Amino acid sequence: MAAKKTNKKSTKKTTAKRVKKVTDLEQTHGKQEETPKVTPSTLDQVWGDTGLSKYRTLDAGEYKGYLDSLNKTDLHRHAAEMGIIPVDNKENLYKRLMGEFTKHTATYKMPQIKARSKPLSQKAKDILAEGR
Repeated sequence: MAAKKTNKKSTKKTTAKRVKKVTDLEQTHGKQEETPKVTPSTLDQVWGDTGLSKYRTLDAGEYKGYLDSLNKTDLHRHAAEMGIIPVDNKENLYKRLMGEFTKHTATYKMPQIKARSKPLSQKAKDILAEGR
């Protein structure tokens, strides 16, 4: 029977390296750190859908670069994946793909509208008080 191997005893020096200070530790809480710049307009967006699943980006320049890198065959394949019937004219297909991309990003980039409230004058308050 083989002899059991014993682990090396840890020294004070090695255990001191493993100890971290409490101030150095970070905790994950699962919340987004930044505030969203857009107001969610669908229930999917409320639950965290960012819109990146379909086109893999929301940046028009990046998507345009991707389309420019495709040849005609790949452009037809991409159009079919996006649910667009591929046409023979490459320019028209390119415009349709960019139009669909713009529609898609518009649903995810709805700007926040902050209502500006003006203080009511005393005359307006009196008029509103008459209806009570």
